[in-house]
Amino acid sequence: MKNILFVCVENSCRSQLAEAFGHIHKSNDVAVYSAGSKPSGQVNLKAVVTMAELEYDMRGHHSQSLDEMPAIDYDAVITMGCGDNCPWVKGRIREDWGLPDPKHLSEDEFRVIRDEIEKRVIDLLRRID
Repeated sequence: MKNILFVCVENSCRSQLAEAFGHIHKSNDVAVYSAGSKPSGQVNLKAVVTMAELEYDMRGHHSQSLDEMPAIDYDAVITMGCGDNCPWVKGRIREDWGLPDPKHLSEDEFRVIRDEIEKRVIDLLRRID
């Protein structure tokens, strides 16, 4: 089993989108998680709406703390441009995708970030397989 963790500060937008795309595109031997260093406690409504456009239901997603993540070896830990606000989590692959937080962007601009996250998740899944 391979394990991927997506991390941002609030765990409400970027890491939630990445987790959703991980679930959409992963094989059966991959577990996908997302968490935040200071979780907001809710998933951003724009994330829910724009993923529904792709027929993915995010209503089961929850904004979670890194403390809630399983203490396992991660094959990939991806941070979403949160810099020093994302604490170190050990992963075989560690990357910071440096994506802007889309929460205050227009829906069209939000979709651009969403689509970029999907491309990067697909690429990551190919690399860890």
